[in-house]
Amino acid sequence: MARKHLKHDSYEDLHRENEAPAAVVCCWLCDRPTGKTIVWHHPVPKSRGGRDVVPMHPICQQTLTAHFTNSELQRYGMDVEGLLANPTVRKFVDWVSNKAPDFNAATAKKQR
Repeated sequence: MARKHLKHDSYEDLHRENEAPAAVVCCWLCDRPTGKTIVWHHPVPKSRGGRDVVPMHPICQQTLTAHFTNSELQRYGMDVEGLLANPTVRKFVDWVSNKAPDFNAATAKKQR
């Protein structure tokens, strides 16, 4: 049986062959590809019995928690379209849509 690699080949080539391309994970809220930092967000807060998690950008998660209470997030559940119907969230998603995946900025708190 023939060897797949020569005896004196570098190991770097061996590792490159076995590397699989990284799967692209999209943000649950804005549907952009995530960058190096992924936040696993509970759409229904854990304090309200939520168990499911979704991938999000940190800035998207900060925006949701800044504009909605846990009770409001519980009512929306996994309904991302309901969240996007909110004019503030829609404005944010439209603004962030052309930013880099690892973009981060301060988020303004909701005036209550």
